[in-house]
Amino acid sequence: MKHKLLFLLTLTGLIFCPDSGSILAKPCTNRFVEHVLPHTTQTRGTPVHFYEGNGSGVGINDLNNDGLLDIVLGNLQGANTILWNDGQLQFRVETFGPTGRTRAVNMVDVDADGWLDIVLTTQVGAPILWHNERDGTFRLKTLNGVRHPAYTLDWADIDADGDLDLATASYNAELLKLLSNSFLFNNNAGVFYYENRGDIFVPTRLADESQALALWLSDIDHDEQPDLIVGNDFSFPDQSWSYRDGVWIVNAPFEVTTYSTMSFDAGDLNNDGLLEFFAADMHPTSDDTATRRTWRYVLDDLANAARLPDDRQIAANVLHSQTSSAGFINVADEYGLAATGWTWSAKFGDLDQDGYLDLYAVNGMESIELFPHVPGRALVERNAAFRNNVGQGFTLMPAWGLDSLDGGRGMSMGDLDNDGDLDIVVNNLNTPSTLFENDLCGGRSLQVELRWPGSANIYGIGAALTLHTSTGVYRRDLRATSGYLSGDPARVHFGFPGETKLLTLEIEWPDHQVTRIEQFPIDPFIIVTR
Repeated sequence: MKHKLLFLLTLTGLIFCPDSGSILAKPCTNRFVEHVLPHTTQTRGTPVHFYEGNGSGVGINDLNNDGLLDIVLGNLQGANTILWNDGQLQFRVETFGPTGRTRAVNMVDVDADGWLDIVLTTQVGAPILWHNERDGTFRLKTLNGVRHPAYTLDWADIDADGDLDLATASYNAELLKLLSNSFLFNNNAGVFYYENRGDIFVPTRLADESQALALWLSDIDHDEQPDLIVGNDFSFPDQSWSYRDGVWIVNAPFEVTTYSTMSFDAGDLNNDGLLEFFAADMHPTSDDTATRRTWRYVLDDLANAARLPDDRQIAANVLHSQTSSAGFINVADEYGLAATGWTWSAKFGDLDQDGYLDLYAVNGMESIELFPHVPGRALVERNAAFRNNVGQGFTLMPAWGLDSLDGGRGMSMGDLDNDGDLDIVVNNLNTPSTLFENDLCGGRSLQVELRWPGSANIYGIGAALTLHTSTGVYRRDLRATSGYLSGDPARVHFGFPGETKLLTLEIEWPDHQVTRIEQFPIDPFIIVTR
């Protein structure tokens, strides 16, 4: 699909406004419409054993520069899948790569050629790169210098030299089960920071032990210094470092952390300009007899676990809110987000376009070790959508039609039909993946992509965008990954009430230079070139 371009020159930059190719007007159902996708993340056997139940991730991004967001779905047993977006929610299906063992999925421009590549982690080895050949094909290449096993990863320009550095963390319990003595004797896993030096990634080992399901790489406490946070499974405490003068320093920014950390995301939930940081855990949403019977092995393990005197972990979701005097405090209970089920990917997005970030969490678990007493040996739980009540808390929204029972693992959000609102893709375990088309029909939006010519971070990953409007000030960040094993689009979405007047868009680039946009085209999708 080709797009007309409108050029608007401002004092601060050049805006490209592609014809968004919006689909035809459709009746509103005030809920999400579920579409089944031609992909199923398969496990290696029946019944499903413990680590197989963790599933795989999903990524959403524009792989062929046609203005439409494509989908990449990882697989544990079958082939990985690319769904090429042809518009109006029509997709061409292509499988790629060695069969199976994929965990994390993300899309970043590794070599800064203007085309997004696909980077995957696997169950047993180092991350692998599928290089975008610019003709609709991908070629397997080596991430030079990246040799250590990784379950999860994230990207950011940590050393402020204009390119994307990499951080990875391994899931040592799975490696021990799959590799046995080979893992024990190699001693090559843990948490690594890889500095991008153009033709090679140079590793620094930060920890030799991790049980990582989630990883976060950005400035979380607004001190203009990058932070690296590793979310660990089981009772192994989460790990955290700050980057100071070229050195990673261990820190402990949070008063409490999750016990079995599954997922990370951050967002400005009350529009005060500061990020709240959300860590998802597994915690039942009710305490009735049936629920306790289903969860009994997990609850018994938590009750009997040995805890250190200074252990800061709690077996519930944690929502860290930054205060001026006390650092971060946990406000998950106050916001109604302490328990969302056996949660995997949990992400923020303004789903109803009222100017406040909502939360979607995908749930469930399947494992013969944990649920031998349950039909199908699976914990079947509904996914959960929570509406943000103007920054005061969250309300469960089953009426939105997002309460699927299909066993979601990886999940990401993006405007897949170019109608302005956020759609959702979920990579389910042993059931077909799902696309939830947003048909809430509320509010309006502005979507922004960045281009930084001459930089090795062409898409401006790590930028902070602030939209000043007549109805509020909205802060959004441009990230490569969030949630559980899943990649985000290089496209920022702002929702706001329909009567809103746009005043100024401020873009703080990763090097802290600021671009200001004060004129806005009619088209709600813009590309800002520095």
